[in-house]
Amino acid sequence: MIGKAAVLAAGLVIAAAAIAAPPIPDYLRKAVADPSRAADAKNDARRHVAEITAFAGIKPGDKVLELIPGGGYFTRVFSKVVGPDGHVYAVWPQPYDKESHPDSDRLRQLAKQPGYGNISVAIQPATQLTAPEPVDVVFTSQNYHDYPDKFMGRIDPAVLNRDVYAALKPGGVYVIVDHAAAAGSGMRDTDTLHRIDPAIVKKQVVAAGFVFDGESDVLRNPADDHTLTVFDKAIRGHTDQFVYRFHKPAR
Repeated sequence: MIGKAAVLAAGLVIAAAAIAAPPIPDYLRKAVADPSRAADAKNDARRHVAEITAFAGIKPGDKVLELIPGGGYFTRVFSKVVGPDGHVYAVWPQPYDKESHPDSDRLRQLAKQPGYGNISVAIQPATQLTAPEPVDVVFTSQNYHDYPDKFMGRIDPAVLNRDVYAALKPGGVYVIVDHAAAAGSGMRDTDTLHRIDPAIVKKQVVAAGFVFDGESDVLRNPADDHTLTVFDKAIRGHTDQFVYRFHKPAR
């Protein structure tokens, strides 16, 4: 009998074989290869930072708002890509910062290191996401599903999507990466399995005025049956995840 872990691993191989990686610009290759993120490199094959950053369209000079950056895995690459003419605004909602602290302090320390001075860290009310200036990209990974949960104050994601829309420049991009829940489950599993139905995310974001721009399959895993919490060791780090891109209309 084949164990569940073996099935999951096989699913990853199948998914990887079926998905063509997007072209990676030279400036992004350089950012990923930067020696300062050597500790992150061991996770690149699993987390696909280059492919996801390329999919988000982040480029030199961009202003990026990264919502709930965690340990800064994506932040370090975004910072190197946007360079001295760009900026990365790392934002935590207050309830999330309370749960994840000292993540935000670690990002403040990163911003003091040579080559990372284009990072700013902010803690904001969960219902009032703002940026100091209009941004080109808003990016969030594995956190959209948290907004309707108890610890966040059971916030309607419509509130978040409204604020993201306001923060973006016309034509700006909104990228959401999250753990997939079963089709048709809506927001049922956000506080238990820490997953969300991709269809409800698309519906909610489009309702805020965004246009769906497509998805990347680099984090998809067909062997994940969506029944386990994302922290279960049988699936942790290999959940089926969707990567959705939306844009704010230029007019």
